[in-house]
Amino acid sequence: MNIALLGYGKMGQIIERFALERGHEVVLKINIDNLEDLTTSNLRKADVAIDFSAPDAALSNIYACFDANIPVVVGTTGWYGELQQVKNDCESRNNTLLYGSNFSIGVNIFFHMNELMAKIMNNFPAYEVQVEEIHHTQKLDAPSGTAMTIAEGIIESMDRKTEWVNELEGTPFDVVLKPDQLLIASQRIESVPGTHTVIYSSEVDEIELKHTAHSRAGFALGAVVAAEWLEHKQGFYNIADIFNFNK
Repeated sequence: MNIALLGYGKMGQIIERFALERGHEVVLKINIDNLEDLTTSNLRKADVAIDFSAPDAALSNIYACFDANIPVVVGTTGWYGELQQVKNDCESRNNTLLYGSNFSIGVNIFFHMNELMAKIMNNFPAYEVQVEEIHHTQKLDAPSGTAMTIAEGIIESMDRKTEWVNELEGTPFDVVLKPDQLLIASQRIESVPGTHTVIYSSEVDEIELKHTAHSRAGFALGAVVAAEWLEHKQGFYNIADIFNFNK
């Protein structure tokens, strides 16, 4: 495949390495220094685009791909407030998009395990639950998209939680939780690729479900695998569509 990389920072460079190793060609690389090269004619040189840019750039990149009529894999988070509108536009224009809060294969296994765990713990109200996430200080959004996906999986499976709230360490206020609220506690620490933990605590014990990324390589490889899966497809997809854990 010919691939366009929208966002050529640390992640984009690792994605390029995996793409080349898997026999693909990178025909367009966009970063803040060459935004003028993000044109319809340049995008059409690619079979698929992979976006790992920034929250404030993701939407314009998505619609540039729609205008060029090329499929786009979106790993950037922080734009999900517009998710429904993007889905509507994608489907009405017969475009193709696959998004995900995390493209790591291990994290997607974690997502599935998290939902199974929440369904079990729904029957044990003595346990309070919260989500903790730690990322590098360059991560611009909080909570992480991965943490939001984890929280939403818990809320969908647990009757006593109806919404999540976020507390970012270092802010001058403390979150006061209501009984039906799920806390996502966020920390930003230098050079941490990503750690996510679900904690169930009772008076007598504690259960943890945890995923620790050792590097960004898993995210990058997953993005290339997603692009390969998306080729020749049409429609609006989530990274979960690649996996089928129920079979």
